[in-house]
Amino acid sequence: MTTRTVLIVLFEGVQSLDVTGPLEVFAGAGAGRPDGYRVRTAGLGGGVVRTGSGLRLLPDEDLGLAAPPHTLLVPGGEGTADPDPAIVRRIAELAGGAQRVVSVCTGAFLLAEAGLLAGRRATTHWAYCETLARRFPDTEVDPEPVFVRDGRIATSAGVTAGIDLALALVEEDHGREAALLVARHLVMYLRRPGGQAQFSVQLAAQVAERLPLREVQRWIAEHPGADLSVDALAARASLSPRQFARAFSAEVGVSPGRYVDRARLEAARRRLEDGTGGVEEIARACGYGTAESMRRAFVRTLAVPPVEYRRRFRST
Repeated sequence: MTTRTVLIVLFEGVQSLDVTGPLEVFAGAGAGRPDGYRVRTAGLGGGVVRTGSGLRLLPDEDLGLAAPPHTLLVPGGEGTADPDPAIVRRIAELAGGAQRVVSVCTGAFLLAEAGLLAGRRATTHWAYCETLARRFPDTEVDPEPVFVRDGRIATSAGVTAGIDLALALVEEDHGREAALLVARHLVMYLRRPGGQAQFSVQLAAQVAERLPLREVQRWIAEHPGADLSVDALAARASLSPRQFARAFSAEVGVSPGRYVDRARLEAARRRLEDGTGGVEEIARACGYGTAESMRRAFVRTLAVPPVEYRRRFRST
């Protein structure tokens, strides 16, 4: 049984939670087991670095002298906006000898600068996905998932998504029970799959300016099994279907149909995670009509069928 070394890169302006969140996961999973993790931090020169929030961190070692680890973890933060070229070069060098390379939040920009995301699928914090795609057109940027695995490279969304990814890596290394033990210790649910959206439908979409449209948004969230056709929703907003569709898309940022699809998927996902109802019952309650229709929606969006989703991510 071999201990896996996890090396976390530190730099000026790093996001503290991107460092400490995954660190706590790996440290907790490795406690008391010979095949656990040896977690180290490293910065150029080995001197103290200041995080974006002002917290001072003292690295365990000099990044320039660090040996290639099993898992190289690159956090994000405001320091990724104009990175030190020496850090980018060192990340590229260490990545060459690492079995896994992981980024949290905007740490994906450092991986891209190092040439590690070329031709790969990746994600980052939703607010920076467009910038990442524009600056690195050879990377397929997906703004939806909590994290993305592409071969030995893994990228995650903002801040707490790094914890989700770290838990997934612990599960890969040591099994589900080990990951669950850490999740319970951190008072977290081990239930967010990589394909899950970074945030809820209500947070992902804009809130409509006009009260009737905001009421329609609330109605959709509270009644996913109701008639949510454009005609029915337009009647609730006292608009013609054409006026409603145009106004909703303009103010919310997505079409009514797309918004309804996302809301129904989110409602079904939550019922599978937290409830005890059968798949057929949940499909009807969330407006899918049949279990097969819901299965197709889950596979298309989350790459996992409802039964498997419940098995893996049910909170109990």
